[in-house]
Amino acid sequence: MPEPIIFYDIPGKDVSLKSWSPNTWKTRYCLNFKGLPYKTVWVEYPDIEAVMRKVGVLPVETKEDGSPLYTLPAIYDPNTQTALAESAAIARYLDKTYPDTPRLIPEETDALHAAFNKAFLTTFSPHLRKLTIPVVANHLPPRSEVYFRKTREAAWGVAHLDEIAPPGPKRDEAWADVKKGLGTIVEWLEADGTDKLFFTGKDKIVYADITVAAYLVWTRITLDQSYWTDLISWHGGRWGRFMAAFEKYEAVDEGEEVKV
Repeated sequence: MPEPIIFYDIPGKDVSLKSWSPNTWKTRYCLNFKGLPYKTVWVEYPDIEAVMRKVGVLPVETKEDGSPLYTLPAIYDPNTQTALAESAAIARYLDKTYPDTPRLIPEETDALHAAFNKAFLTTFSPHLRKLTIPVVANHLPPRSEVYFRKTREAAWGVAHLDEIAPPGPKRDEAWADVKKGLGTIVEWLEADGTDKLFFTGKDKIVYADITVAAYLVWTRITLDQSYWTDLISWHGGRWGRFMAAFEKYEAVDEGEEVKV
């Protein structure tokens, strides 16, 4: 049995919401799906860069001003002394390093997964973010909330996050676009005329499915319950069935708070 992988996640302020981020949920689903032992280390937003530098995780990209951007999820694998960030890179690493566990990205689908990630980020993610970003701050501990509001208000060009999708036409339009985006994904799944729940078949989960599930669990955790009730009724109840398949992979360990 390998030593537990250290998994860096962003904490929510409530126990029931402690793991909430769609990006870190991708990695949590991957670890749970593969059955690999791991331990969560909770890192608040203002501490991410310092912790990643200390662990030896490289930045995933650069900010507009050219400075390095450090994000979560990230892992440190003591079995190989490997530290890395970015959920897709982590998924590929886990497949390569632990080949006897269920594969996340079958070799013949690697390029298709890369293309899917690009398409997903334009087809579905932007519309959901208009609804979830304004409420995420309410689920964060005080230090992270201040950081999140400041950085996201600057990124969205608003004085307050509530301006992104206020109640009324803007919010209704964003929610309609979420439904349209999921409808596009259904079209991809049914391109050959068959009703597939997952991207490679009816009962085989891969990383593309995990990506969708991570954003849907984000919806369930952060938005009012009425949105979730509405969503799982769409497309013949497909998304309720889809998420039911992920329930056994939603374990969240207690973990420990980071020491900066």
